[in-house]
Amino acid sequence: MTITIEEIQVGDDAAAWAAAGFAVVGDTCRVGGVDLRLVGAAGQRGVHTWVLAGADDAAAGAFARAEGVPTVVAAARAQRPAGEHPLGVAQVDHLVLMTPNVDRTTASLEALGLPVRRVRDAELAGSPVRQVFFRLGEVILEVIGAPTGTGAGPATFWGITHTVSDIDAAAAYLGERCGRVKEAVQPGRRIATVRTRDLGLSVATALISPQPPRE
Repeated sequence: MTITIEEIQVGDDAAAWAAAGFAVVGDTCRVGGVDLRLVGAAGQRGVHTWVLAGADDAAAGAFARAEGVPTVVAAARAQRPAGEHPLGVAQVDHLVLMTPNVDRTTASLEALGLPVRRVRDAELAGSPVRQVFFRLGEVILEVIGAPTGTGAGPATFWGITHTVSDIDAAAAYLGERCGRVKEAVQPGRRIATVRTRDLGLSVATALISPQPPRE
């Protein structure tokens, strides 16, 4: 059975996300097939819990213990339409998980039932990093850490990249609260970083143009 992300819980106030151009109903913002549940800024900030469908309870518990990532297993929810976001957000493109030990976290995710889709070595702020990619339904999970890291600390969610229907319109909507639109690593796509501090968001956030049509 395919494992999918049903919900991502974020320690932010709903009003901050609404001000950033997301359609929020109550404490929930639906982006594509994923609910972003905004649990308030009074407690832990950032992404701290994910809810998975299609995962084995025991395997999910083992993953949570090994990686320190709160993981909840739930039944897949009935399909329902996402909101019309003023920002033009269409879906969660990828979720980033930082780890002090790439090999450990990769093994934990494989044991959960997720096969590795791709491995890429790159640089981040001048330091070598390894990126390991997994797919959970429509969302790509990107695990990132030092190629030789052997730390014993927990993995932590770092950021979310959202696909937007029109990245130039999205950048114009945010104005000075959005960085310059530039070419993405992915061929044929463009990306921009949201200045989250200006918006009161605790999750590193980027916007990316849709996948180009296949020839």
